[in-house]
Amino acid sequence: MQRGRVQMVRCAIDGVEATVAETAHAFPRHSHDGFGIGVIVRGGQRSASGRGPVEARANDVITCNPGEIHDGSPLDARGRAWRMLYLAPSLMFEAAGELTLTPSRSVELTQPVAHDPLLKQLFERVFTAAVDDAAHVDDMAREEVLLALLAHVGAKHTTLAAPRLTAAPIARAKARIDDDPSSALTLADLAGEAGMSRFQLLRSFAHELGLPPHAYRMQRRVALARRLIATGAALADAAADAGFADQSHMTRAFVRLLGITPAGYAAATRRP
Repeated sequence: MQRGRVQMVRCAIDGVEATVAETAHAFPRHSHDGFGIGVIVRGGQRSASGRGPVEARANDVITCNPGEIHDGSPLDARGRAWRMLYLAPSLMFEAAGELTLTPSRSVELTQPVAHDPLLKQLFERVFTAAVDDAAHVDDMAREEVLLALLAHVGAKHTTLAAPRLTAAPIARAKARIDDDPSSALTLADLAGEAGMSRFQLLRSFAHELGLPPHAYRMQRRVALARRLIATGAALADAAADAGFADQSHMTRAFVRLLGITPAGYAAATRRP
């Protein structure tokens, strides 16, 4: 059962999503499509991040990379509160290219938890400009505070590590899911795509991607539903088109993985 709430809030910067949370909810292993940068406001969190187990406490900055498998649970029954911004990869890649004068698509945030007062201050300026005071800040001012944040992150908290390659058989099975997350694929279908047995597929898929096939497909269905909802699809239609049994099934998946409801996501992403 989820205690407290996670709320997605309307964000005035294109390519950026914002959430605020105060919850004791334990999130299962999952990943995000964008770069996550946030600040723990109260309490603390324990995570098995893609870069090892970590703990974050009040005033710490927390980060995650696109596709990085991680979970999150409170340090105690009181839960924790945080604010988070999720940046489209293109924003980070464009900033890295401008800073280094070299095109790059392999930027990686290096610290899942950082005690960096300046980074925290820069994050709070962006969050305020994008969310808290969005009606009183113009686009140029928002762009300036965002670039200041990206410049500091680029200088202190990123590396240009080479992208990790997935073994070819599992990459084919993954692509089968990515191409149509709504499809009613079976393990036999994916095993045939990968050229291995179902037992080999289960082991190898989880080893390569950090999630078993069903959990990975559920995550991609949620991502597909988010895109459909953001472009104006009715919630029931988004659920059906993304492969969920019904709207309630989609809502349970959203809350379990993201802590928010599809209706809350729609309210935050659709333009007034």
